[in-house]
Amino acid sequence: MRTEDHGTPDFDQMAEDHSYYVATLRETGAQIIELPALEGFPDSVFVEDDALCLKECAILLRPGAPSRMGEVAMMAPTIRDCYDTVFEITGPGFIEGGDILTTSREILVGKSARTDSAGVAQLREIVAPFGYVVREVQTPADVLHFKTDCSLLDDETILSTRRLDQIGCFEGYRVLHTADGEEAAANAIRFNQFVLIPAGFAKTAEMLRSQGYEVREINNAECAKIDGGMSCLSLRF
Repeated sequence: MRTEDHGTPDFDQMAEDHSYYVATLRETGAQIIELPALEGFPDSVFVEDDALCLKECAILLRPGAPSRMGEVAMMAPTIRDCYDTVFEITGPGFIEGGDILTTSREILVGKSARTDSAGVAQLREIVAPFGYVVREVQTPADVLHFKTDCSLLDDETILSTRRLDQIGCFEGYRVLHTADGEEAAANAIRFNQFVLIPAGFAKTAEMLRSQGYEVREINNAECAKIDGGMSCLSLRF
């Protein structure tokens, strides 16, 4: 399960928000594969943690929460339908997709309570033959996942909280900061023409628009009660 509980979600509202999320992705031209609910795995809605999808291959990951271990096996057939080449993180290390930020030059992986050095090392070994460079950084102690506090806006630009940027992990990139008090807006999705951010963070949304991005705001309040962000709910590839 997630590390914190900020209240019981309104599941009817969550379903409505999810429908708009899917519709917005479809508007970008994305083809959508929706998977059935896994009642035995209540965190399985956060599909991003279970796989890393690259151009050449997919990697089935190994969640750091014991209650989530069975999710990957349930998702694996769908991933294998989409990719000819699929690898697996077999352990003993663990790594979750919420800690992985793939840019045009490298794969950044934040060590966290859900991702350890052994998991990062196995990922590095898997992707090295495809020319990917993996760089391990440290997620701040009070942040669940590396991408809780950052997202990729384009090849050279990262949206980040100040607390994450100040550790120096984004040297060489253009970094845009979320507004003070709007740190939860850092977990966004750039897909084709849109940047999808959670609703309710007006200053950050306006900053992104002023930088030329076409922003779509999506209500994420219910999902956020169980530490879910914009990117958690889908795998984009």
